[in-house]
Amino acid sequence: MTFDDEAIDWLADLLADAARIEIMPRFRRLGEGDIRQKTSAAEADVNAERLITARLRERYPDALVIGEEACEDNPALLAGLGEAALAFVIDPVDGTFNFASGVPLFGVMLGVVVKGETVAGIIHDPVGKDWLIGARGAGSHIRHAHGALEKVRVAAPVAISQMTGAVSWQYLKEPERSRLARNQTKALSQFGYRCAAHEYRLLASGHAHFVVYNKLMPWDHLAGVLIHQEAGGYAARIDGSAYLPSHVGGGLLVAPDRNSWDELRRELWAD
Repeated sequence: MTFDDEAIDWLADLLADAARIEIMPRFRRLGEGDIRQKTSAAEADVNAERLITARLRERYPDALVIGEEACEDNPALLAGLGEAALAFVIDPVDGTFNFASGVPLFGVMLGVVVKGETVAGIIHDPVGKDWLIGARGAGSHIRHAHGALEKVRVAAPVAISQMTGAVSWQYLKEPERSRLARNQTKALSQFGYRCAAHEYRLLASGHAHFVVYNKLMPWDHLAGVLIHQEAGGYAARIDGSAYLPSHVGGGLLVAPDRNSWDELRRELWAD
């Protein structure tokens, strides 16, 4: 099965509908205190996922639909992702901490997987009201709110001393945690958005060079990795193996190209 522009546009509009109906009405309209903030963030997550899932099943009744919230209740949903003829993977609110904190860095992410291969990825920014879209073999672009398309490209390769990147060292165990935290200072500068949706956007559009992730839940990475690759970038698990939709571990290093990946793998993990 292939996904043409019409199908991808429909999916992009679906993510925007979920944001407009279920997510943005709850953003910065929270009650008093942390408990209410977390409740509103959870409501946005759950309700947006339900809306997206219901419409996907109407249009694609035979597809496997995997959402982050649904998998919390039933982890077995992940089992069929590598073999499904067609699967959709949803992260209804990526950057939940930011959303609950009133920080406008969160996104709605969707990956399309056909027989174990990611063929399309969409990241919607509900605040900026635009989309970052990639399709296998067709490149990646930003679809602006006014309808214009802007092709994106990863940053040109540079030495690690001139790179900007992010390392999720806080999720690692020792001694790797301290090693990566120390070696990250070899780069020119760092960022940490607590939101994969916006981090992949930064990378795919050439405004930063690399990220290192530890946990590989598919809703966090399938769309972003495909978009980044179609923008000219290179990604692989920490051991150098290819990242596949069925993977949930092994870490991930994302870089402008293979040579940059090799340099980052050597320097970040150096003793």
